[in-house]
Amino acid sequence: MSSFNLSATLHVFHLLTQPQNLIPALRIPTFADLPIPLSHALTTTSGIRPDIRALVLDKDNCFAEPDSSVIYPAYSDHFKRLREVYPCDKILIVSNTAGTRSMDPEFRLADALEWETGVRVLRHSAKKPDPECIHEIMDFFLKSPSAGVDKASQIAVVGDRILTDIAMANRMGAWGVWVEKGVVPMNTLPIRLEQAWLRKVENSGYKGVRPL
Repeated sequence: MSSFNLSATLHVFHLLTQPQNLIPALRIPTFADLPIPLSHALTTTSGIRPDIRALVLDKDNCFAEPDSSVIYPAYSDHFKRLREVYPCDKILIVSNTAGTRSMDPEFRLADALEWETGVRVLRHSAKKPDPECIHEIMDFFLKSPSAGVDKASQIAVVGDRILTDIAMANRMGAWGVWVEKGVVPMNTLPIRLEQAWLRKVENSGYKGVRPL
């Protein structure tokens, strides 16, 4: 089963013209360091706390090991507290494996992940950071009364990948939270390249985009 992400590859051309979209609004060492509530750790360009009503969580190497539906044991208490502060449809798991039509056509991985976490998993046709995936995320939140979301700036996207999670958050007008160290240490060429690109962008003087 191929994990090639055409959407992320094509999105690179968009980032060449808008490299500031690589920069996260917040960096945390691990998922266990995610502030709860998240609004307390963020500020808008005018210096006020944003109204974060919902979270999009990546799965693989963010709060679970790759190819696993089980919350990493060291993060289980933090995940439980997160669900208490953001109940019902205020958390949505958006993975580029579980719930994608290309990797999980019968949604068995999504079903298993929902069973293990108690959190809704998006069934989506396009992978992050594709605009169609953004549309599917917004459609979920806007149609859910319990989420209470009116616009993208009320959403934070939490994940360990710059080219998918953070780039998507900035493109959709949400808050990007970068988990710097995943559950399992990863040192693949794509990860090294995207992190090197982020350093170059920041060293060139670019500033991150803050949602309105």
